Amino acid sequence: MEARNSNLDNLIKLNDIQFVIPVYQRNYDWTEKHCKVLLNDIIEAGKNKKEHFIGSIVYVNDNKPATSVKELIVVDGQQRLTTITLIYLRLYRLLDGIGNEPLKNKIYKQYLINEFANTPDKKIKLKPTANNDKALKHIYDNVKISHNEKSNIIDNYTYFENNITENNYKEVLDGLRNLIFIDMALNKEYDDPQRIFESLNSTGLALSQGDLIRNYILMKLNSKEQEEIYEKYWEYIEKDAKDESKNENMVSDFIRDFMTSEYNKIPNKSRVYEEFKEKYSIDNLNEIKNYLGVLKEYASYYNKLLNPKKENDKDISLKLENIKSLEVNVSYPFFLKIYKDYNDNIIDKNKFIYIIDLIESFVFRRFICDVPTNAMNKIFMTLYRQIDKNNYVKSLEEYLCKLEFSLKFPKDEEFISKFKEKNIYESIAQKKKMYLFNKLEQGLGKEVVDFNKTDLTIEHIFPQNPDGAWEEDLTEEEYSIAEKNLHKIANLTLSANNGALGNKRFIEKKNMNIDNGQQGYIYSSLWLNEYLKQIEEWKPKNIEERFDKIKERFLQVWRYPNIVIVNNNIEVNIFNADNPTGKKLEYIKFNGEEYNDITDVSKLFSFILKYYYNEKEELFFTDEIQKIIKITTNKKRACIGLSYTIKRCILCRKYL
Repeated sequence: MEARNSNLDNLIKLNDIQFVIPVYQRNYDWTEKHCKVLLNDIIEAGKNKKEHFIGSIVYVNDNKPATSVKELIVVDGQQRLTTITLIYLRLYRLLDGIGNEPLKNKIYKQYLINEFANTPDKKIKLKPTANNDKALKHIYDNVKISHNEKSNIIDNYTYFENNITENNYKEVLDGLRNLIFIDMALNKEYDDPQRIFESLNSTGLALSQGDLIRNYILMKLNSKEQEEIYEKYWEYIEKDAKDESKNENMVSDFIRDFMTSEYNKIPNKSRVYEEFKEKYSIDNLNEIKNYLGVLKEYASYYNKLLNPKKENDKDISLKLENIKSLEVNVSYPFFLKIYKDYNDNIIDKNKFIYIIDLIESFVFRRFICDVPTNAMNKIFMTLYRQIDKNNYVKSLEEYLCKLEFSLKFPKDEEFISKFKEKNIYESIAQKKKMYLFNKLEQGLGKEVVDFNKTDLTIEHIFPQNPDGAWEEDLTEEEYSIAEKNLHKIANLTLSANNGALGNKRFIEKKNMNIDNGQQGYIYSSLWLNEYLKQIEEWKPKNIEERFDKIKERFLQVWRYPNIVIVNNNIEVNIFNADNPTGKKLEYIKFNGEEYNDITDVSKLFSFILKYYYNEKEELFFTDEIQKIIKITTNKKRACIGLSYTIKRCILCRKYL
């Protein structure tokens, strides 16, 4: 490897070279904010006549024989090289517009093309990946770009069009000549591009775990194999692992969820790449094809979890929309396996839909009952393992219904009690509120209320700022009860005329028909307003009656399994218990052995510490362990070996 400080201007204007962005590189991800910073730095360097450092550019000379143009395979620096090419393209068009032919031609021939290249594909000095090639060629050829063609290349070129003008182009040119970088030319025979790539700490966007995995898979292959693997496998994985509603690449999350589903262990978000390398050795092309074939299949399921409308079956699509509305991404490792079983005809459509409904009810009941969410990822990490394929649905129901403490599936009584008193309007995020009201309105039917396409908003029956007429309609006690229920479910409904109904008394809200606008509840076709059509006042008994109707709907929509648990002997991991302190332990399992004589947590800790002291005594005297566990000779404390006893154990839940 040869590394030196170089002038970027000198590198780019070399004759007969082409910077090739290989398929294993991530997409061109720079946005306007990155372009703005770079352009400001360039202008500043041009004004002050000072050098400006832009990081490193790492490339491999492909050494292809008998070609007129030398290919430099870019390992690191794609974002900067592509952006600087866009700046030169803008300068070229600007100079053409103002009639500066000599400078225009110089920029074109030195920085944008290889004038004497033998083939058209070698003509352009920067060869991007296939998904960026069309956009860049449009700009080169000055083709009018459709607004439907979404591309960072197009967006960023438009930014430079607006910000590089006749007033500042000379400073931009001077600044470009003052850009300095670390020029790292790799020798393919002696250098390991993958190792060097991992160790780089360049400026710009940090690589995602998905980027690193793609590079790990493709970088060791020759260019022909790279093209084959990318086009047959990785391109589909990247396309499917994308949340289209957010226009967000989810490859890193997908691979993390896939590995969780495969190995029942959740990789740390920052270590997905490292754990992928440990699990999947890339030794030959056939192994790569096998790995990626599996990933490609699961990515197709993941795509439907991220984008439910991609599921062709409308019934399943609707159910997946509900899961997405709950934002319970930790369930995806479980659903990947269930989707696979559905696709392989291990379960039919009805069972698949029932399982989605079951998980939806499990998650929403926990949400309403304020059960801590930190145990959810552990539940879904291993949930699929609890399924008996010969008794698929019942085994899943039984397992979920046996869960306790922070893992529990809240039963009807707790669910309804919590729901009745919950401050729905203020304590729940808007997206979940819309989900809740949509499900209530939808009931067990299939028609979905699309709040984005209607004027429906949440309406307080007893208003937030009631006018004086309410004091005439209600006694002091009734008024107080109405206030206490202000933001609770019984006092909330949906209306497209919230502004018109406002703070008026109930009977006016019910019958309002200003200018034949039919604003009142009586004109509503919504189920949520059916009861309101039938009453003439809004008093405590009406609040109770309406809640009872909503309660019935609730228990239909978010069902608890109709199953009787005879013997709840499910084992609970102590770290998932609410608070194990003071609890009696029936037994523990450790290293595959069962112990019945350890009856409380303090004895458990003593047992484990004693075990590890006997196995690896030296561990107890390291600086790191000494910060957690203190050793003393005080005989009143629990003995762990020789004359040593436990003095203190801090953060045991974290370290043991």
